[in-house]
Amino acid sequence: MILLSAFDGELINFVLLGVIVIAIGSILRYYRQPYVIAYILAGVLMGKHGMEILTDEVAIHSLGEFGLILLLFFIGMEISLPDLIKNWKIPTFGTLLQVIASIALVGVLGWYLNWGINQIIILGFIISLSSSAVVIKLLQDNNESQTKIGQSVISILLMQDILIVPMLIITNYLGGKTPTTQEVSLQIIGGIIIISIIIFIIRKKEFSLPFTKTLKDDRELQIIIAFIVCLGFSLLTALFGLSAALGAFVGGMVVHASRSTEWFEDSLHSFRVIFVALFFVSIGMLIDIEFLITNWEIVLLILSAVYISNHFINAAVIHYFGRNWKNSLYGGALLAQIGELSFILASSAFFAEIISDFDYQLTIIVISLTLLISPFWIGMTKKIVKIESPITQKPH
Repeated sequence: MILLSAFDGELINFVLLGVIVIAIGSILRYYRQPYVIAYILAGVLMGKHGMEILTDEVAIHSLGEFGLILLLFFIGMEISLPDLIKNWKIPTFGTLLQVIASIALVGVLGWYLNWGINQIIILGFIISLSSSAVVIKLLQDNNESQTKIGQSVISILLMQDILIVPMLIITNYLGGKTPTTQEVSLQIIGGIIIISIIIFIIRKKEFSLPFTKTLKDDRELQIIIAFIVCLGFSLLTALFGLSAALGAFVGGMVVHASRSTEWFEDSLHSFRVIFVALFFVSIGMLIDIEFLITNWEIVLLILSAVYISNHFINAAVIHYFGRNWKNSLYGGALLAQIGELSFILASSAFFAEIISDFDYQLTIIVISLTLLISPFWIGMTKKIVKIESPITQKPH
């Protein structure tokens, strides 16, 4: 009789996960739906609320966080910073308006559900953040990341990612935890460093990395250097109390400006596919089917309110800043879901005792469901407003 070690058992679980993803993905591909849905559904089936095959949520989520870092690094490599700066009004004012409108919406809902003011503010923060991971991957899959509406949406997403830092600080204040002078000082220094790098990229516009020519034909060292650059920038921002994903994005912009994008993409593309898939699997593992069935009415109420409000608030903001209604409605659909960074806010609010265990579980379910529904919502909106093919759209 062959005895399997614990490690062998984990290998079997990951192989089974791959088989389930392939099976679900094949069905979804037939209906032209993105693989993101397959990853989330696989997490639901194999997680502790499903067949209980994958139960180490911490390990899976940690691997998924690495996927998020790689994804934002790739996003940065596709962004032209000068073009992004030209459209600063949309992300700056658009995101602030979205946050204010989200808090107002939750205030109305909170009045009906007897929520406190701290709870309303935090939940308003949570629903105001959209998913960079889902939206940008969909834009890339549809070759829309370089279109005008794609650039507008990406710029808003990036501003939201930056706002997570002050939101976390406010969350700590509302929970009675005041950040230390050292923590605030580190974040300020980190912000100055990021701004300095951005100014350098804007002024130089184009430069060469010192090791580019040396590594031209060395595949193995290319992979190692690519990892060092990506993770190095992530570590830099993390050490200063900022988002590691933000650092990866800035690192990607540096690579874009250095005109070394092609071999960086070749080196890391396969890793990105695997780890981004694990990120969405970890989200699926959070969905508690029993909780969902028991509380389906309030889940449906909040889910509907979030999608309708986020969609039309963002559409109105994008339209105000010069986009036609057709593209604005499509942009609103892209930003209608709640993002992965909201999990961090929800967790912080729960441990700060701002929200109860029930509210935390409800928030996790709603966030997860919005991510799951998002591709369908976007696809449906795209058909209704009849968005033309990106091939016929002029790049930004």
